[in-house]
Amino acid sequence: MLRTVAAVVMDGFAPFEFGVLCEVFGVDRTDDGVPPIEFRVCGERPGEPIRADVGASLIADHGLDALVDADLVAVAAVKLRDEYPPRLLEALREAHERGTTLLSVCSGAFVLGAAGLLDDRRCTTHWRHAGTLAERFPLAKVDPDVLFVDEGDIVTSAGTAAGIDACLHVVRREFGAAVTATISRRMVVAPQREGGQRQFVELPTPPNRADSLQPLLAWLEDRLDEEHTVAGLAERAKMSERTFARRFAAETGTTPHRWLTTQRVLRARQLLEETRLSVEEVAQRSGFGTAALLRHHFTTVVGVPPKDYRRSFAHR
Repeated sequence: MLRTVAAVVMDGFAPFEFGVLCEVFGVDRTDDGVPPIEFRVCGERPGEPIRADVGASLIADHGLDALVDADLVAVAAVKLRDEYPPRLLEALREAHERGTTLLSVCSGAFVLGAAGLLDDRRCTTHWRHAGTLAERFPLAKVDPDVLFVDEGDIVTSAGTAAGIDACLHVVRREFGAAVTATISRRMVVAPQREGGQRQFVELPTPPNRADSLQPLLAWLEDRLDEEHTVAGLAERAKMSERTFARRFAAETGTTPHRWLTTQRVLRARQLLEETRLSVEEVAQRSGFGTAALLRHHFTTVVGVPPKDYRRSFAHR
């Protein structure tokens, strides 16, 4: 069980990526039913300023010895450099040998690589740095097209916001879909995004607009068990079907049909974890209609059939 998280920072750390770790693991949400997590900010020299890459500093309350009994050690993104602190690399190796799970956000993967922890493993980092990561650590199996890679005891994420996906994935793995949904709702982010980094390379980030589709997406999440058509959704959004399809792809990176399918799978997963509903009833409540259709889509997205998933992850 995930009880203690140690976030490692060093000179040149990226505030946003560090903030992701703080937001997911460091905020007390026990009033919302989220299990308590002890969050430690760790540096090589506790009590001394650690400079960020934007002209600001923070002071870590804990030293590297606080990694000793942590359940998860998370390495925040940091400005690329030729060498990383030897004491930190040794501390990461020792934590890994003890069975601690390691998580890197964005360029934090380079720190794990420098510690020799990515050899013969799949991993990822920001798409701009993926080639450099592969060059520096030729034994690492770098995948530049995914949001994160879960190797069990090591989780690496792609750039910036993909750290949110990786952190929520760890939460889902440890606590289940309901806790993940609670945290993601408070953060106002999707509990799971579809697709990989390639969509972000090819599509520019849409500007913030008053006519964002977020209200529509929230409305859909409350009505996943109902039938929806592109024409009906476009009408509700007060757009033509062509404009709606283009806007939907820009904001979600996918099509309305695929987005709905993914959200329905997430709903089915939550029902399988938390209820004793039959697979047929789960199919109805998640919007698939039939158990056969649920099995098809669930297995495609999750990798195992619904019954197998329930045997492994149902809350007992």
